[in-house]
Amino acid sequence: MPTEAFHIGPYRIAPRAILAPMAGVTDKPFRVLCKRLGAGLCVSEMTTSDPRFWNTAKSRHRMDHDGEPEPISVQIAGTVPEVMADAARYNVDHGAQIIDINMGCPAKKVCNAWAGSALMRDEALVARILDAVVRSVEVPVTLKIRTGWAAGQRNALAIARIAEDCGIAALAVHGRTRDQQYTGSAEYDTIAGVKAALSIPVFANGDIDSPEKAARVLRYTGCDAVLIGRAAQGRPWIFREIAHYLATGDTLAPPSLAEVRDILLGHLRDLHGFYGEQSGVRIARKHLGWYAKDRPENTSFRAVANRAESAEAQLRLTRDYFDALIAGVPPELPVAA
Repeated sequence: MPTEAFHIGPYRIAPRAILAPMAGVTDKPFRVLCKRLGAGLCVSEMTTSDPRFWNTAKSRHRMDHDGEPEPISVQIAGTVPEVMADAARYNVDHGAQIIDINMGCPAKKVCNAWAGSALMRDEALVARILDAVVRSVEVPVTLKIRTGWAAGQRNALAIARIAEDCGIAALAVHGRTRDQQYTGSAEYDTIAGVKAALSIPVFANGDIDSPEKAARVLRYTGCDAVLIGRAAQGRPWIFREIAHYLATGDTLAPPSLAEVRDILLGHLRDLHGFYGEQSGVRIARKHLGWYAKDRPENTSFRAVANRAESAEAQLRLTRDYFDALIAGVPPELPVAA
């Protein structure tokens, strides 16, 4: 396997586990948490290239990087080269140190606008977008793609060569076609072929949910890093587990219930502070569900926690739930305040 670190432009990336961009998930509180728990790089959730929406509350939150650990990678999406170039410049002016272009999202609302992975159907347009964005900024530009549009249209290698020719600094490949969405299993043969053909860093993405799987995929594909997406939801410590396994070959002990409690409480406080109490409490509910999903009491806990309307109630219910688990007694789950 490659060495334990690599560079994107001037930035040394280590360890070789990266938080993949996920809409509605990889906001600043979650990125900061994953970075603290061992992610080598964290990519922001997708930001729009349409300037009409840059001043909405959602966009302002997505473009807030104050206090975020470097390097700050911001993903943009769109279909018009000049508009994408403007968006790249705008985000660099607002703190982005790496610009990531989304040509991997399979969501219908993105693909119907010919953004995301739909762009892979038009290789000439891909080249124009990549060239425009790379020329527009002085920071490294990275790209995320899928293996292709459909099973019979796996053109990841052609897109990858275009990307390298246009000056893309690193490439992430999700091991599914767009029409697979997130169904079936990711395949890594296409990713291995892309890595073998390029001289820039290549990242493998798709179904990597354990340190052992990360090591196997890195070995098989020869890639420089793995992207971790859904497996980090409710388990942000997966990054330190991967880093430890890659460095030592040993499995790191899972976090204690007390550490999970403290990580979650800190995450909730950060969400409340970042979004304000009302929005923070609402957004935190999905994270509570992910943290508790492997517990037998999960259904009851979620039912109660989802009724919490205040930050204080949400924190108290969560603390009491984990304190009971730590004490080895069944959690009491009263009606939330």
